[in-house]
Amino acid sequence: MMLKDSFAEVGAFETLRKVSDLGYNAVEISQVPMDEKNVSELERAQTELGMVVASLSVMMEKPVGRPGESLKDDFDKIVNDAKRLDTNLLRIGMLPFGAMTSIDAVVDFAKETNGYAERLAEHGISLYYHNHHIEFAKFDGKYMLDIINENSPAMGLEIDVHWVQRGGLDPVRTLEKYAGNTAMVHLKDYRIGMMPESALGYLESGDFVNFMTEFKNVVQFAEVGEGNLDFPSIVPAAEAAGAQYLLVEQDELYGRTVWEVLETSHRNLTAMGFGNLF
Repeated sequence: MMLKDSFAEVGAFETLRKVSDLGYNAVEISQVPMDEKNVSELERAQTELGMVVASLSVMMEKPVGRPGESLKDDFDKIVNDAKRLDTNLLRIGMLPFGAMTSIDAVVDFAKETNGYAERLAEHGISLYYHNHHIEFAKFDGKYMLDIINENSPAMGLEIDVHWVQRGGLDPVRTLEKYAGNTAMVHLKDYRIGMMPESALGYLESGDFVNFMTEFKNVVQFAEVGEGNLDFPSIVPAAEAAGAQYLLVEQDELYGRTVWEVLETSHRNLTAMGFGNLF
């Protein structure tokens, strides 16, 4: 997802060459067109760079007006891409917004995805669900994520530690809770930034609505090691939970380039003693 602009500008192979040069050896493919050109270049990156395609991102069904492929409409194409790229892991990035509205809608989503997970298993492919913070909303005292998990036994989890923290839970305890069911973990930090000067300008002009927007936006994504999360505890917990891949990701870059962000996270993880992960 972080590299989609580079994919569009220089192609998949040259993008992954730069990723490899930074010291990363695996990548999750999300939000890029899985057309023949990109799939072929991903195959080339595997052969020539040793880059591993850890997983492919899929949708259960495409929202109106959005490009991409879905399990509902493109099941055979998705299976074929996974086999071409030698990955047996697929992940759903988020449940449809309409499925968040009630416990019945959540259960229906989970049962439908479980059906796809069972079909994928027949091809040797496993399906996983990636959390944001919304999955820690409660229905009848139970987290949405647990409702999804309980109603989709054939589907595993991809835990995103930033979104766990933003959802009000502890990443380490959450990884322990879902140990054995978590194949992938997203590593990104959680930073409280400084309010911009514009916020005080809003306050002085009496624009309290825009001031509060700026105030709330001090919660930021951050490079691993540049925020408040305890990665010396999180990384071992992820490994103990059975994660096959720990994937560095950052949703917003705040003026930095994607290459600066990836280099910083790599450097900090190595300094923490996790250079063996790369």
